[in-house]
Amino acid sequence: MAKTRPGKKDLDSYTIRGTNKIVRAGECVLMRPTDTSKPPYVARVEKIEQDNRSNVRVRVRWYYRPEESIGGRRQFHGAKELFLSDHYDVQSAHTIEGKCVVHSFKNYTKLDNVAAEDYYCRFEYKAATGAFTPDRVAVYCKCEMPYNPDDLMVQCEGCKDCTCGIKLQGLKTFEVSCRYHPACVGVTIEEAKKLDHFMCAECSSDDDIKKPQTTFSSSPGSDSKVEPKRRKRGP
Repeated sequence: MAKTRPGKKDLDSYTIRGTNKIVRAGECVLMRPTDTSKPPYVARVEKIEQDNRSNVRVRVRWYYRPEESIGGRRQFHGAKELFLSDHYDVQSAHTIEGKCVVHSFKNYTKLDNVAAEDYYCRFEYKAATGAFTPDRVAVYCKCEMPYNPDDLMVQCEGCKDCTCGIKLQGLKTFEVSCRYHPACVGVTIEEAKKLDHFMCAECSSDDDIKKPQTTFSSSPGSDSKVEPKRRKRGP
């Protein structure tokens, strides 16, 4: 944690102006953007401090939306997806508009109901280079696309217990089971919701040989231009 500068003191919490909501270090907040026509910025509060004039400022670590990153929004990015960046900043606490929750990808997919303040993160992002960690992600379906939790998928009853190794940064493997987009297997979303069981073409045929899973690069090309994201805000 950064040291407190002379003439400043650390605060345990901050009450969002005009509300009774209390923010503490480690929690995620919505911050007022410079362009009010855009959605609020999302950040994780790292530290809260007050100067000798009672001005409260917060040190934050920014989350980026896919469209704010190099390479932009891609087909597999969900509407509530964020990237935890290595971009730190100090902002006036008065620019905090509300609180939110940034879930892990796994926990987000288990939510029964997604509220307006719910987001998720499965990548860390280097703002200067556009690199992601991890830089590989498992793919699903015949179309070989990463999982987007906004899209309905059906589970094959025949191969749900089989697993396929996926390389993650060339260091380790993790396992995924076989899921498919309804359109990719010739059924509508309405039909898919009514299915009690589903068998993919490979499992329903005599050919029991499975095609190997592949990986999908989450990082854009290195020739993309880096654009600055935030400007320091006052009250």
